[in-house]
Amino acid sequence: MQSNNRDGNVVRTMVPKENGVFLTWEDLWVTVTNGKEGRKSILEGVTGYAQPGELLAIMGPSGCGKSTLLDALAGRSGSNTRQSGEILINGLKQKLGFGTSAYVTQDDTLMTTLTVREAMYYSAQLQLPDSMSKSKKKEIADITIKEMGLEDAMNTRIGGPGAKGLSSGQKRRVSICIEILTRPKLLFLDEPTSGLDSAASYYVMSRIASLHKRDGIRRTIIASIHQPSSEVFQIFHNLCLLSSGRTVYFGPASTATEFFTTNGFPCPTLQNPSDHFLKTINKDFGKDLEQGLDGGIPTEEAINSLTRSYKSSEIYQQVRRQVSEICKQDWGALEKKRNHAGFVIQCLVLTRRSFVNMYRDIGYYWLRLAIYVALAIGLATVFYDVGSSYAYASIQVRGSLIMFITAFLTFMTIGGFPSFVEDMKVFDRERLNGHYGTCAFIISNSFSAIPYLLLISLIPGAIAYYPSGLQRGAEHFLFFASILFACMMLVESLMMIVASIVPNLLMGIITGAGVQGLMMLGGGIFRYPNDLLKPFWKYPLYYISFHKYAYQGLFKNEFEKLTFSIDKAEGPTNISGKEILRNKLQMEMGYSKWVDLAILLGMVVLYRLFFLGFIKTMEKIKPIVTTFMSTPPKQTTQVMVNPSIAPLV
Repeated sequence: MQSNNRDGNVVRTMVPKENGVFLTWEDLWVTVTNGKEGRKSILEGVTGYAQPGELLAIMGPSGCGKSTLLDALAGRSGSNTRQSGEILINGLKQKLGFGTSAYVTQDDTLMTTLTVREAMYYSAQLQLPDSMSKSKKKEIADITIKEMGLEDAMNTRIGGPGAKGLSSGQKRRVSICIEILTRPKLLFLDEPTSGLDSAASYYVMSRIASLHKRDGIRRTIIASIHQPSSEVFQIFHNLCLLSSGRTVYFGPASTATEFFTTNGFPCPTLQNPSDHFLKTINKDFGKDLEQGLDGGIPTEEAINSLTRSYKSSEIYQQVRRQVSEICKQDWGALEKKRNHAGFVIQCLVLTRRSFVNMYRDIGYYWLRLAIYVALAIGLATVFYDVGSSYAYASIQVRGSLIMFITAFLTFMTIGGFPSFVEDMKVFDRERLNGHYGTCAFIISNSFSAIPYLLLISLIPGAIAYYPSGLQRGAEHFLFFASILFACMMLVESLMMIVASIVPNLLMGIITGAGVQGLMMLGGGIFRYPNDLLKPFWKYPLYYISFHKYAYQGLFKNEFEKLTFSIDKAEGPTNISGKEILRNKLQMEMGYSKWVDLAILLGMVVLYRLFFLGFIKTMEKIKPIVTTFMSTPPKQTTQVMVNPSIAPLV
């Protein structure tokens, strides 16, 4: 078949079908919901192709549709987008399975506490099949690290805000390393040079472009790039230049300058071609362009002129012929989805990785433990030896202590939300790339957190419990610590749900605090249950608030076996703790304290299932099959299945 080389000449190339992926798109339109204005076109009838052994760069000013095109080709379009046209893989309508393609996002969402070697080892254990030995997986990880030139940084922690680690260029290469562990034949990169200096950008892009020389795979690489240096520009094989969703140029990168010169926009001597292209087609600032000695023309008119010229040029016709030729060839269907680690192995690896991350991240649990110890010391000194000589005073003090523990100590668990949000970012990236599913993440996160939550429950719990003079006996203290553990686990589960709905850090903390505040008000802590207004506060909030069951369980644990002496005019009289619970505090005495604990643990499981449901719902919202636009343009009449990596269960 025909293809264009770096010099723009037509040559015959034949690539073995088992050693490459051809991706074509024809008359692709993408629209998004634009509020009351209806739908707005982001891409307008773009056509192009990407083939093995070549690097295609998608360029254009901000807002031109680069990322939208990349997401559409990778099957990552959002739920508010509609697209029409035809996207084919090896000339067929088929999906990309796990291991066949990989997507490197613009943001380097990595676990900052891990070293490069650890990050790669854990990823290798997750992505590579169980049939492969552990030593072989480590060998592949080491080779991949060397391919991207990270040997000297293998034992360096990745680092992040407030923690020194890798440079921006090294982090970008780690992100790429993780995604090429399975040796994908199709690689998508969103702004791989964003935030890098010219030297780092060139090094990263040259490493990417030369990957096929290192592993022998004729990889198809598609990258959206904003403003590459002249050295980086020379690495590109083909160039797709967009402006306002329209194709200004598609073809060999080496002939783009000639195209602009032919149409009256020559690149000045010694100027970076990419800078000249972007300046010419950027209409954000509304400046005129110099054109020879005839003065200036509006940028919009220059863009329209270039677009019309491209559509009527031989270059465009050659692109369409190339797309047609690729589609006519019998490349065959892609290999089926590659095997990855089994579910049990995924859970074990993720649990180990999460445990290490929690151990090294001071803000995840250690800072919270220190704050809990300080608060526990404060509780122990303020409520020291509550006693039982004066019944009403003792009852009131015990109630205040239990109320503080139930309401405010559990409320402090919200402090771990920022660390959890960072975990969610890593989870989203890895889930979308098919590394593992939501169930494995939830199970591993739960089991890795248990040791730390037990530590926080037992140490501060003992400091607050024994000096206060609460019920003696191992059973009572263990129940007290179990309630505290269940409440913290439950709040973490609640914050997982909040993070899946409100990913913004500040809004998430506010939302989580607001939900807990409502539960406190309706949990029978500040007003007795019978005094709560029945609409909303009593039914249903009182019964769905976890504070109710924590409050009741702790009160039953404390009062059930106590007897208080009350001085009355007719003399001292005794009153049992059960009478206080039933008549004064309006506790539900039809079941034991262990039922309250069981309900709390059941709510933990229920909240985690809610989180799973929210994630699965968000997955279903994203369309797997592209749909017609409400009023599709005349040029686009075909609809196909988007290439996508199906998330694992």
